[in-house]
Amino acid sequence: MLELIKWDLLSFHYIATGILLLVVIIGRQIATRSVKRFGMSSEPKRRWLILVRNVSVAILLLGLLFIWGSELRSLAISVVAILAAVVLATKELITCFTGAVLKAGSNSFRIGDRIEISNFRGEVIDHNLLTTTLLEIGPGQNVHQRTGRKIVLPNSLFLTSPVFNECVDHKFILHVFSVVVGKDEDWRQAERVLLDAANNACRDFMDEAVEHFEEQGRREGLDSSNAAPRITLDFLDAGKLCLIVRFAVPLGRRTQVEQEVLRAFADSSLKESNESLASDAI
Repeated sequence: MLELIKWDLLSFHYIATGILLLVVIIGRQIATRSVKRFGMSSEPKRRWLILVRNVSVAILLLGLLFIWGSELRSLAISVVAILAAVVLATKELITCFTGAVLKAGSNSFRIGDRIEISNFRGEVIDHNLLTTTLLEIGPGQNVHQRTGRKIVLPNSLFLTSPVFNECVDHKFILHVFSVVVGKDEDWRQAERVLLDAANNACRDFMDEAVEHFEEQGRREGLDSSNAAPRITLDFLDAGKLCLIVRFAVPLGRRTQVEQEVLRAFADSSLKESNESLASDAI
């Protein structure tokens, strides 16, 4: 019974559609002939012919919508349900693609940059519409060497996490590391040793670094960064003091220069310790 009713409805829709097409075609032909019969110039005649064509198309579309409205609503609901299922199934792919668009639009990094995002840190070696590949740097924040591991990140991370780019212009950067001094140690002597070691390690490229940061400040409209080595203090728990060392260094030499400074500081501390033991023995 239901199938018979559905068939009757479809038959009615088909018949109504045929009648509508016939009426629109005949009416358009009559209107077109009437316009051509009148003795009008070419410009008004063309406007009337275009109006007849547009009105006939509009009547046809409205009639089809009226006849097939219920079926079109059912079809629209089905299409929306299918699209919703597709979106849910491919949500991660869509967010990865959106993250790639955001990444490209913000120009936050490029191949060769060293970045940190969501506790992942490394050098960018590849990126596409779905993923970004890093060569891991670490372990931890105070180590600047490659671990040999490759990290493949989904681009969806760029939608929810900030990106820290350590390579502003691929030439010089301001490198920072810290040294902890015990409460019984002479922190002023440690500060002098660290500062002298940093100045010695940066002597060869300091003039170039100063010129670079001055040029960067003029280009960006900002105060130029102080490229000279400096040391600031910070108190830790249990009365310990943290000496924070900062200096300008070429991008590819940060680990080398840091190790030079730390080795000079360690040699000085060991020498002072040996001298103190020798004096106590005497």
